[in-house]
This record gives sequence, structure tokens and C-alpha cells, in this order.
Amino acid sequence: MKPESPKAIIFDVDGTLADTEEAHRLAFNQAFAENGLDWNWDAALYDKLLAVTGGKERIRYFIADFLKGFDKPADFDGFVKRLHQTKTAHYTAMLAEGLIPLRPGIRQIMDDARAAGIRLAIATTTSPENVAGLLEAELGKNWESYFAAIGCGDIVPHKKPAPDIYLWVLERLLLKAADCIALEDSENGLRASLAAGIRTFITTNRYTRGHDFTGAAAVFDELSNPANFYRAAGLALPPA
Repeated sequence: MKPESPKAIIFDVDGTLADTEEAHRLAFNQAFAENGLDWNWDAALYDKLLAVTGGKERIRYFIADFLKGFDKPADFDGFVKRLHQTKTAHYTAMLAEGLIPLRPGIRQIMDDARAAGIRLAIATTTSPENVAGLLEAELGKNWESYFAAIGCGDIVPHKKPAPDIYLWVLERLLLKAADCIALEDSENGLRASLAAGIRTFITTNRYTRGHDFTGAAAVFDELSNPANFYRAAGLALPPA
């Protein structure tokens, strides 16, 4: 039986709304250099580190699994937090300079959905500063008005692939999972949204094309022609 037209679209951010991962990688390296560390995350290493969601979590994973013998400072939590804050400052500077545009088709999908009365939401593990920096640069100072719920950062105890952030968003939308669809780019994101019971569509990027997307409703290389996504998702868009 064909599913009913969704009442809301829930978007991941990094890699889904914009090709942000390369900018994140460069910002991490800038933060390491600024803090006197000789670490360098090249693209091949960063691809492996993306197995873990969340910037602070990714730093911890790198130290634990790729930097054996690292002498942790006494205040290790503070060390990780400061590194991540420095990285976020570099990343948001790139956003402010307009260096990270939305992926093709994303703005049209948002505008068409809003015009048709379909609500939009965000479900991401990236920091509130990163979300605000990207969307303010692309949607303007009133970017928050686009979204009925904005779930990001550390507001839930467990990050993707746990479903926590999606469950948090559903609670604020006052909608059932069956009333929504999600748009993700990664295996961890897909696992999170499916665990929350949400029908999920994938748009891949250079870091995620080899992921296992079993269970996705459909997988797209990109969304420059939103009509393909609308048909697959059962969306009556663009409006007549």
C-alpha cells in the first residue's frame, strides 16, 4: 500500500544539507596546529573517523584507536572540549565567508515543502553553532523560522546511530514516526532514523557512497532534480 504523503521532513545537516565534511576535516587540522599538535587528518583517515558521530567523540576515538601511547593531560575532558571549540571557530568562519553552500536542490525542497504546508525539522549531532552558521549564511537571519523543531548537539544522551535525536524531534513536532520522512547521507544516520521508525531517504556524498544503506526507502547520488525525490517520497510537490 502506498504510504500517505508525509506531514514533515526531518533533515540531517552534515553531508545532507551541505557538503560539510571536508570543511570539518580542514577545521580540525587548523585546530590541531593552533594547539601545537602535529596531528593531521587526511581524507583517508577522516573517512575512517566518520564511523563515529560528533566532533568531540571523533577526537576521543582518534586518540583511543589511532594514537596509541598518547599521554593524556590531567583534564582530558577539558582538553577535548577546548580542541573542539577551536575547531568550531574555524569552521564557522568558513561558513561566514560563504564557503559551504547548500547542496543542489536542498533549498528548492525546503521552499516547496513549506509552500505545501509540510513542516521541516532538523535532527543532527553537529553543534548548534555549526547549524546556525550554515543555515544563517544560506537562509538568512530568520533561518529558524523555517523549522518546526531543531534538534542538534548534545541535547540527547546518545548520538547517532542511536535514535535519540529523532525521538526528541518527533516529540516536539507532536507527530508519529509514520507521519514523517527523514533525509540522511550516512549509514549511522540511516540506522538512527530507522530505529526511530521513520521512513528514510539517502543522498550520498564522497565520504558515504560506500556505506550500507539497507532499509533506505531510496538512495540518490544528489538531489539537483527534486522531482525524483518527490516521486519516491510520495510528496505532491512542487505545488500546483
